[in-house]
Formats: sequence, structure tokens, C-alpha cells
Amino acid sequence: MTIKCQVKSIEPLACNTYQILLHPETPVSFKAGQYLLVEMGEKDKRPFSIASSPCRHEGELELHIGAAEHNAYASEVVEAMQKALEDGSEIAIDAPHGDAWVREESTNDLLLIAGGTGFSYVRSILDHCVSQKLNNTIHLYWGAKDECQLYAKEELVEIADAHSNVHFVPVVEEADANWSGKLGNVLQAVEEDFNSLENVDIYIAGRFEMAGAAREQFTQSKQAKRDQMYADAYAFI
Repeated sequence: MTIKCQVKSIEPLACNTYQILLHPETPVSFKAGQYLLVEMGEKDKRPFSIASSPCRHEGELELHIGAAEHNAYASEVVEAMQKALEDGSEIAIDAPHGDAWVREESTNDLLLIAGGTGFSYVRSILDHCVSQKLNNTIHLYWGAKDECQLYAKEELVEIADAHSNVHFVPVVEEADANWSGKLGNVLQAVEEDFNSLENVDIYIAGRFEMAGAAREQFTQSKQAKRDQMYADAYAFI
């Protein structure tokens, strides 16, 4: 379903990463963990996770877009959003999409794994679970190249401090001597921390190869169940 949106704001989150707020002309009904398509052309629709949660978005849709110079696929979208914001024109989206939404009826623990701006996907799920006061234990692992890319780190620390069932683990590939989180690969960090993932619902966002590696590693070595692993990538790989 194509929906016209006004671009309300564009704010930098980190180096080459932007928070974009869209106001759709008609409300979009979606589930935490779904995504939308930005229509750049008749046959050019580009997917981005909805970072806002269904219960809190107040009609607005929040996106986090990593638009590094070498990533024209994303940077062209940010440029189109900036132009629309400046001249008051509209952006067309197609929403909602995706089957990797949070299964609220499950009593299993939740493991949310994000690589880079894949955080926008798990942010929607976390925000929804917290606001709905779900009692499931939630582990959120967020991996990035360095600490400055963990643009919501302080917010997540505060959420974990305020909710005893939420546990946040930041993971970076490069760090200075003051870093107190985990160092290395986010999947390896999960491997080290869990003996078994048999009764855990796993939600993953990041590069397709990361999602594929997670499914292979966790089902083989951590007893994870394929039907309890969710990622948009799994519709394609």
C-alpha cells in the first residue's frame, strides 16, 4: 500500500547515520519489527526497518539510515529525504512489510542481535516489549565498528537499569583502553555468553551474511531452533 509522507525532521545520530521522522498522510498499522519501502521510482523500492514501536509512534514513523559515501543505495534515500524536507514535498512509502515481527504470545526469553543500523529493528521490538510491560527476559547485543557508532548506548543503559528483565551488551570491533564492553564480533559475544539457546526467541538485524552465520552457528552449537529465529534476511536466504 503506497502512502504519502511528509518529512518532519532529519537529525544526525552518528557519523553518516541519520534519524528521519516521517508523518504519513494516513496512519500506518504495523507490528514491532516490520519494515517499510521507500519508493525511489516505479520499480525502485528500498527497505528500511521502522525504528518506532506501534504503541508509541503517535502517527510518526522513525527510520535510522546509515548513509556512508560508498553506500549509494542508502545515501540517495537520505538525499531525497533532505530535498523533500527543504521544499515541503512528499515521499512515497509502501508499508508495512516483513514477517520478523515480535511474537508477543511467546513465554521464551528474547535475544535481540543488531549489527550497525540494524539496531533500528531491535529498537522497535525492545521499545514495544518495555511499553507493553512484557515480563520476558530480554538480552540485547549491539555490535558496531567502534563506540561512536553505538549512538543509543546511553539510552539503552538507562533502559536496562530501569527494567530488571532487560540486559544490554554493547560489542565493538575497535576500542580504546577505556572501553568496558565486549570487544570483537557480536555473534562471538553471544556464543561466549550462552550455553544454550534452545528456549530463546532470537531476532536478528544486520547484513545478510551475519544473519546466515547466526542461524548456522546457533542451531549447530547452541541448540537454537530455526522456527524461533527471526530476521528479514531469512525471507531471502
